[in-house]
Amino acid sequence: MFYRHVVELLNRRGVTLEEIAEIAFDLQRPYNDELSREQCLESVEQVLRKREVQNALITGVALDELAERKKLPQPLQKMLEVDEPLYGIDEILALSITNVYGTIGLTSFGYLDKTKQGILGKLNNHNGGIHVFLDDLVAGIAAAASARIAHEHPDMERYRADLDLHEKGPVE
Repeated sequence: MFYRHVVELLNRRGVTLEEIAEIAFDLQRPYNDELSREQCLESVEQVLRKREVQNALITGVALDELAERKKLPQPLQKMLEVDEPLYGIDEILALSITNVYGTIGLTSFGYLDKTKQGILGKLNNHNGGIHVFLDDLVAGIAAAASARIAHEHPDMERYRADLDLHEKGPVE
């Protein structure tokens, strides 16, 4: 519904889909030798096509931008200006994105929230802007894109011997 709009929002805030795809690639590459950056970009695009993801992104970016213009009521304005450590609403909004693809997205998000790799580190350092929501939303999108890939390419080799036994039936 708002796919183009959210891509433009991300670009306006200094984030490209390729940067998000790079994070997803880094998350999934250890588990998928044949993974390409193009697959990760496609996965990011698919995540961004989900309405609940679009809604979260539109909401979070609006709050960041209002805070930059000092248009939020106090004490919320100050909380976003200083990136209050105990203000967790930004993470909760991002978790609405990761939950689309299950617990693997949740654990990947937690990892990204701590490591701040790639564009996440730049957003977290603020560079004159307020990105309280955006850094977590981008991490949520990357984690969801990574989880989506994991669901499409499960590592079934570790189960092969057990699966072969079940397919042949019980041994007499």
